[in-house]
Amino acid sequence: MENLNENLKRLTVISDWFDDQEEIDVEEGLKKVKEAAKLIKASKQRLKDVENEFEEIKKEMEEETEK
Repeated sequence: MENLNENLKRLTVISDWFDDQEEIDVEEGLKKVKEAAKLIKASKQRLKDVENEFEEIKKEMEEETEK
């Protein structure tokens, strides 16, 4: 399971790295962009999973109140 907070922290570190560079090392920049893309994809999936979990809980609670 991906940890959303850790992914967001790592994305901040990557963003700060780009901000701190006077002259971007293209190869290192490419590595950082690839890592960021993976983190974003994992974060989007985790957000979808969390949303689904909330929907399941909501549905269970609605079923309980209908009984």
